[in-house]
Amino acid sequence: MVAALVLMPLLGALAAGFFGRLLGDRGAQIVTSGLLVASAVLSWIVFFDVALGHQAAYKVQLATWMSSGALQVDWALRVDALTAVMLVVVNTVSALVHIYSVGYMAEDPHVPRFQAYLSLFTFAMLMLVTADNLVQTFFGWEGVGLASYLLIGFWYKKPSANAAAIKAFVVNRVGDFGFAIGIFAIFFVFGSVSYDTIFAAAPAVAGKTFNFLGYDLDIMTTICLLLFIGCCGKSAQLGLHTWLPDAMEGPTPVSALIHAATMVTAGVFLVARCSPLFELAPVALQVVTVVGASTAFFAATVGLVQTDIKRVIAYSTCSQLGYMFFAAGVGAYEASIFHLFTHAFFKALLFLGAGSVIHAMHHEQDMRHMGGLWRHIKFTYAVMWIGSLALAGIPLFAGYFSKDTILEVAYAAHSGPGTYAFWLGSAAAAMTAFYSWRLLFMTFHGKARWAGHGHDDHGHAHTPHESPLTMTVPLALLALGAALAGMIFYDNFVGNLREVFWAGSIHVAAGNHVLEEAHHVPEWAKLLPLVLSLGGILVAFWFYILRPRLPVALAETNPLLYRFLLNKWYFDELYDFIFVRPAFALGRLFWKGGDGRVIDGLGPDGVSARVLDLARRAARLQTGYVYHYAFAMLIGVAALVTWYVYRIGVTS
Repeated sequence: MVAALVLMPLLGALAAGFFGRLLGDRGAQIVTSGLLVASAVLSWIVFFDVALGHQAAYKVQLATWMSSGALQVDWALRVDALTAVMLVVVNTVSALVHIYSVGYMAEDPHVPRFQAYLSLFTFAMLMLVTADNLVQTFFGWEGVGLASYLLIGFWYKKPSANAAAIKAFVVNRVGDFGFAIGIFAIFFVFGSVSYDTIFAAAPAVAGKTFNFLGYDLDIMTTICLLLFIGCCGKSAQLGLHTWLPDAMEGPTPVSALIHAATMVTAGVFLVARCSPLFELAPVALQVVTVVGASTAFFAATVGLVQTDIKRVIAYSTCSQLGYMFFAAGVGAYEASIFHLFTHAFFKALLFLGAGSVIHAMHHEQDMRHMGGLWRHIKFTYAVMWIGSLALAGIPLFAGYFSKDTILEVAYAAHSGPGTYAFWLGSAAAAMTAFYSWRLLFMTFHGKARWAGHGHDDHGHAHTPHESPLTMTVPLALLALGAALAGMIFYDNFVGNLREVFWAGSIHVAAGNHVLEEAHHVPEWAKLLPLVLSLGGILVAFWFYILRPRLPVALAETNPLLYRFLLNKWYFDELYDFIFVRPAFALGRLFWKGGDGRVIDGLGPDGVSARVLDLARRAARLQTGYVYHYAFAMLIGVAALVTWYVYRIGVTS
C-alpha cells in the first residue's frame, strides 16, 4: 500500500508527460487527479493505522540502490508517525491542488505538461518524506528542486518567470551544497547513511571534536549546522530566503503546493527526522532558534507593505516557517510538526483563495486595483476569512492551537535564544494579523478600484465572478481543515497523547521537558499573542476601513522606513553588490582576458591569425608581371650559387 501511494503520482506524471497529446487536456487532468486522490486516501489510511492506531513503525524494502565498498544505499520506505503526518499533508494538499488546477488552468494551452509537473513534484516530495537514508532523502530533495524550477518557470515566455525559476534553482544550490557536505561528513564519521545506524551511533560521537585549521570543532555541531544550511535553502530562512517571493511568478496552484504545504516544509521535516542528532548539538539548536525567530520577524515586517496579493501570502509563509524552526530549536519538535500540519491547510487555503480572486479579476494581482469584491465572490470571501483567522491564531481555528503552543514553548525554554524567539515571535504575530486583514480589507472591502481597469487580454472592464466548482470544492475542504485540524489533533501532536502518537519517531532528550513546561507558563504569556493579534486586526481596520488615507500619509511621512520594507531590507540589492556583480566581473575577466586573449589569442586563434598574415604577405608576391617573377628567379639562382660556393669553401 505504501509503495502504491508513493508510485502513483509518478505514474500520473509519466502518463501526462509522455502521452499528454494522446490523453488530451481533460484526460491528463483525470489521470493525474485520480491517481493523486487515490494516493491521498491511502495516506489517510496509513495515518490512522500508524499514527492514530499505534501500529508499529515498519519499512518497505523496494530494492538495493547502490553498493560500493562500505556505502550501502537501499531504496526503502520508512513508515512511522512522522512519515504518516507528512504523507497526509503532501498528498491531501496535492490532490486538492490537482483538482483546483482543472478550473484555474482551463485556458492554458499546456495543461498536460502542467499536470505532469505537479505529479512529478509530488512523487519527489513523497520520496523525501519516506526515505530511510540520507542519500534517498537527497534524491527527493533535489527532485523537488527540479520540479519547482519547472513549475515556477512554467510560463516560460515571461522573462520574469524564467528569472524567478533560475533564482530559485541557484539559491537552493547554495543550501544543497551544505546539505551534501553534511551527508559526506555523516558517512565519514558513521560509515553509513542509514538513519537507524546513524541514530544508534550518535551518542558515542557526542562531545568529540576534530581539528580544522588549528581549531577544535565539535563533530555533531558541525554536522547539524551543515544539515541546517540545506534546510535554510529549501525552507527559505533568513539569508537564503530571497527566492521565495519571486517564485510567485509561477501559476497560483504551484504557490499553494510548493510554497505553502510541501517543499518549503522539507527543511522542518529534516530537522525533526534528525532530532537524535540535533539533541546532541545544543549550539546548533541555538542557531536554529535564532535564525527561525529572525526569519519570522523579518518576513512579517516585509509583508506589511506588499501590494501583490500572492507576495503578501508568500512572506507570511516565510514567517510561519520561522516559527516552525524556532520551535524545533528549543526542542519542541512535536510543536514544530504540528504547526507544519495545520499551516498546510490554512496557507494552501489562502493561496488558492488568492487564486480564486485572481481568477475573478482576470489575472490582476495588485490589491490596489481591487476592493469591494465581497459582493461578487462571497464564497471566496468567506474562506479567505477562515484562512486569515487560522493564520492570525484566533481561538478555535487551527493556527491558534499550533502557533500559540510554539510561543509558549519558546517562553518555557527559559534560555536566551528562547526568550529572543518568544518576543520576536509575538511581534510577528501582531504584524501577521495586521497584514492578513490588510489583505482582506484592500481586496474585499472599500470602494471598487477595479472599475475602468482592463485585466483581460481585450483590455476592457469586467464584472468579477465566482470560481467554478473544481476550484471552490478544494477551497471548502481546506477551509474545513483550517477550522478544525488544530482542535481535533492537538492532544495527539502536543498534548497528553503525544508520546503514544509519535511513538519514538521524533527523539527528545531525557532532560527535555519543554512541551510539558509550556502548559505551566504564566497567563500573560499565553494571552499575549492573542491580544497582539487582535490589536493587529483593529489597527488594520482603523487604517483601511475607517481612515483609508492614513497608510499613504504614513508612508509619505516615513519614506526611508517604507522603502526599506518595500525593498525587502535590500537583501537582493546587497547580494547583487556582493555576489552577482563580482561574479559577472570575474566571469568577464576569465572570458575576455583569460579565454579570449590568452588561450585563444596564443592558441588556435593566434596560430590561424599568423597563418593568415603570412598568406596575405605571400599573396602580395603574386603581382602577375613576368619581370617580377624573373627577378625573383634570378635572386633565387644567386642565393643558390652563393650557398653552393660557400659549402665548397667550407668543405675544402
